[in-house]
Amino acid sequence: MKETRLNVEGMTCAACSTRIEKVLNKMDGVEANVNLSMERADVKYDEDQVSVDDVVEKIDKLGYGVKEEKVELDIKGMTCAACSTRIEKGLARMDGISEANINLTTESGTISYTPGMVSVDDIQEKVKKLGFEALLKQDQEEKESSKEKEIRKQKVKFIIAAIFSAPLLLTMLGHMPFETNLSAPAWIEYPWTQFVLASVVQFYIGAQFYKGAYRSLTNKSANMDVLVALGTTAAFMYSFVQSVLWQMGVVHHAELYYEASAIIITLVVLGKYLEAVAKGRTTVAITQLLNLQAKEATVLRNGEEVQVPVEEVQVGDHIVVRPGEKIPVDGEVVEGTTSIDESMITGEAIPVDKQQESTVIGSTINKNGTITMVAEKVGKDTALAGIIKIVEDAQGSKAPIQRMVDKISSIFVPIVVVIAIITFAVWFFIVNPGVWAPALTASVAVLVIACPCALGLATPTSIMVGTGRGAENGILFKGGEYLEGTQGIQAVLLDKTGTITEGRPRVTDVQTISGDERDFALIASAEKRSEHPLAEAVVAYATEQDVEVNNPNQFEAITGHGVQASIDESNVLVGTRKLLTEQGIEVTEAEEVLQQFEDDGKTAVLAAIDGQLRFVIAIADTVKSTSKQAIETLQNDEIDVYIMTGDNKRTASAVAREVGIPEENVIAEVLPQHKADQVEKLQQEGKKVAMVGDGINDAPALAMADIGMAIGTGTDVAIEAADVTLVGGDLNNIPKAIKLSKKTMRNIRQNLFWAFFYNSASIPVAALGFLAPWVAGAAMAFSSVSVLTNSLRLKRQNI
Repeated sequence: MKETRLNVEGMTCAACSTRIEKVLNKMDGVEANVNLSMERADVKYDEDQVSVDDVVEKIDKLGYGVKEEKVELDIKGMTCAACSTRIEKGLARMDGISEANINLTTESGTISYTPGMVSVDDIQEKVKKLGFEALLKQDQEEKESSKEKEIRKQKVKFIIAAIFSAPLLLTMLGHMPFETNLSAPAWIEYPWTQFVLASVVQFYIGAQFYKGAYRSLTNKSANMDVLVALGTTAAFMYSFVQSVLWQMGVVHHAELYYEASAIIITLVVLGKYLEAVAKGRTTVAITQLLNLQAKEATVLRNGEEVQVPVEEVQVGDHIVVRPGEKIPVDGEVVEGTTSIDESMITGEAIPVDKQQESTVIGSTINKNGTITMVAEKVGKDTALAGIIKIVEDAQGSKAPIQRMVDKISSIFVPIVVVIAIITFAVWFFIVNPGVWAPALTASVAVLVIACPCALGLATPTSIMVGTGRGAENGILFKGGEYLEGTQGIQAVLLDKTGTITEGRPRVTDVQTISGDERDFALIASAEKRSEHPLAEAVVAYATEQDVEVNNPNQFEAITGHGVQASIDESNVLVGTRKLLTEQGIEVTEAEEVLQQFEDDGKTAVLAAIDGQLRFVIAIADTVKSTSKQAIETLQNDEIDVYIMTGDNKRTASAVAREVGIPEENVIAEVLPQHKADQVEKLQQEGKKVAMVGDGINDAPALAMADIGMAIGTGTDVAIEAADVTLVGGDLNNIPKAIKLSKKTMRNIRQNLFWAFFYNSASIPVAALGFLAPWVAGAAMAFSSVSVLTNSLRLKRQNI
């Protein structure tokens, strides 16, 4: 009997655990003990009768689930798309692994597995058997350090290879298809000199290709290393045999191709070096985000200020932040007032005022006051850490187009080897019977020119740069599939409150009936004790206008109607038409103004002092300054824009008119649970729909949409349900996200076209003998660099 432990999800009571246990124990060869409080099942099973997969399937059929976990690994030793595809296939065959996503560009992998069926050690051991090394993911600083080491290593290798290959370049003069008066010095023409120079490059610098080829072949597959090793070894060994025959006097003139093997390896290593440099530039977005983090914090310990690294800050710590310093972690102000530059998160350049009980975000900049804050979210829980995690996950994910490329890459190398063998045979037996040199030259050129490096890099590098470019502009794609999917958006559904509008009421108009500034001060003072959002808007407006606001002597909140207060012997009444009418106050003279405000979708508040109407105050959730421009841009791009809200039709229509949305695209009085139905309705009309929202009630609609976009200033639930997060809430990021998606996908198509065209066109040219092996090596090396360079163009493009 074997044993395993499975984490079971979905159990709510003892009846659940009992049911699972009973059903599992009825299976042949299974003994199960299910623990409700620990949410796990300890299972003993006879592997001759049943597998763990059968047990998991049975639990799923009962309506429960076996919890999966994810592990992120750094993978060392991959050289091309064939390597990453081989690791994915190898891991996918293991019991307990539901998905393996290996990214060649980031040299990392994300594996979803079922604990109990397989462990992280098992996964690492499998990767090792496949010929690679898998390490638990390093933090970004360690990763940057290892990348720098890799760049230095490839640079040193290239310099050594170049030094030993340079003299051999002169011998190529004899292989030129045209007459030249130049010739190499006699000592370089000597076969054994060439042998020594080429051996250093072939077996010292080229050792990495032999190791890679060995690992690949022992796992019954073939990658780029196989092609390079085969091609260069063939050229080197042919030259070595010719050298021996010359030494023995069997031939009078040795046909040597040492320079071909050495220069091919030198150029491939140069390509690897340039590739490593370019790959480093694709991850600059993560580095920039990390540089935003505060490095230290001033924590109060036993009444004293202590400087500690930000990693040592704990939840509940009181932290002192002075002007000019970064807020170390997310938290709340407990003492002091200041203004904080939150542009890093919100995109708003104007500093935000903060006082006691205000929320502050880690890595934003304290401008002009000393505050004491309490730490509420630290380490990986902070807002910035969440943004970094989204960007990292997106850069490590695959777009659907990449999966198609991976399938092609996995069969490409074996096909090329077959073509090279056929090429050799045709030249040796038909074109020039019995002559080795042209047959060898053509087949080596085929092997070298066909390396699928460019093919493997075409998609992931564009995805990395595209998601990084998005992060720099406040657009966070959760994965490559969403970056790819956003390009096809045909309709955008916008939630009203907090998305098109600010999400908080503001005073927009004050119509004076018979009052003055002193009277308005009394009105604002009456509202000061109220917690109603409309009252808060009146107080905020008075403060902005430098009107003095005092505490009322007496205060009474009249639920659903307004407030009544006594201030400086004046009786103040603020609220609805009904409230004032019931108190015998005449409001007829304000009817026209009331009607106008309500037609504009605003809430009208009436204010009276000592029985006389003094003001009509219009309050509305104001439209964001960027909303109209963003909607106009979307409509110019022929994308239908809809407004969806739970508010009444009149208010929704007023907002729609203000931002330029047609009346027929207004969807009003929608209950939260029915928002997803509206998304589905548009999808049934054949439209690809993006839903944009910020609240908990938007989460189902965000999940239902083809692409869900959450406003970054909204709730965690909305952000979690969305595919794209728009940091800061600027709706201009919607057309920017669509434009970035289109540009990224265009970039990928360009990369794939040139990679496919390059391989397809070059193989026949090489097979016909029109391509010298060293030229093939140079072309192959620089094809990868050209793909990376094209991907990096995205960094400079406007969105």
